[in-house]
Amino acid sequence: MSNEKTCFVYVTYIRSTAEKVFEAITQPGIARRYWGHENVSDWQPGSAWQHVRASEPHTVELVGKVVESVPPTRLVITWANASQADDPGAYSRVTFDIVPYEDMVRLTVTHDELEAGSGMANGIQKGWPIVLSSLKSLLETGQGMDVFAKPKAA
Repeated sequence: MSNEKTCFVYVTYIRSTAEKVFEAITQPGIARRYWGHENVSDWQPGSAWQHVRASEPHTVELVGKVVESVPPTRLVITWANASQADDPGAYSRVTFDIVPYEDMVRLTVTHDELEAGSGMANGIQKGWPIVLSSLKSLLETGQGMDVFAKPKAA
């Protein structure tokens, strides 16, 4: 792999409040309803966070640190596969920016410091759109989507 870095940005508008969007990202009981995982931390800068599979056996799949937390408008975390937790070069960064509008918010997720062409870079390009669509669906309709769904065979 090269040392070239890449970035993925996803913007969506959600008919909700900044507080509810921030809670959906940071509260395990809400995240499991649209992500199939729980994000576990006290969300204080410098604290660890874990992305834990909601179903048995509750595997820790991703880990990182909280870089910045400004509820309810901004959260910045580092992000790596749990199996690569000891490799500082394996970490990327995710920034959640939440901007209130009249009766909605604009959520911008920026996942940067990704190694270009890596499995992580390829995976998040598929993962973020369905996860964030499911988040939007949950907050607007009360029901998330199956983020593990596969395309129907042609």
